[in-house]
Amino acid sequence: MASDQTFVDYVVEQMEPAGVISSRKMFGEYGIYADGKFFAVICDNKLFVKPTQAGRAFIGDPVEAPPYPGAKDYFLIEEQLEDREWLSKLVRITVDELPAPKPKRKKKPRK
Repeated sequence: MASDQTFVDYVVEQMEPAGVISSRKMFGEYGIYADGKFFAVICDNKLFVKPTQAGRAFIGDPVEAPPYPGAKDYFLIEEQLEDREWLSKLVRITVDELPAPKPKRKKKPRK
């Protein structure tokens, strides 16, 4: 089941205090970015945040699950979606620990 755009928009809006939050459609689901850094996915109308040590410490005892078959476990965020302040803090903590995105390679000109 693909995620609803309405749900994605709601989650992005909840995270807005954390910075410039955006979503990008990926394989029928959505990647979530903060200030251009990929940190979460929305699959089947559920939010999955990349696991980090700081995120684990902040959450306490996170629920972990793969966002899709064959994926590594992410932190599954469900009940806290309504808590904008908590969710935004988790985003900042997670993004601060993740490495910067690799620079994009320049495309070779076609012959």
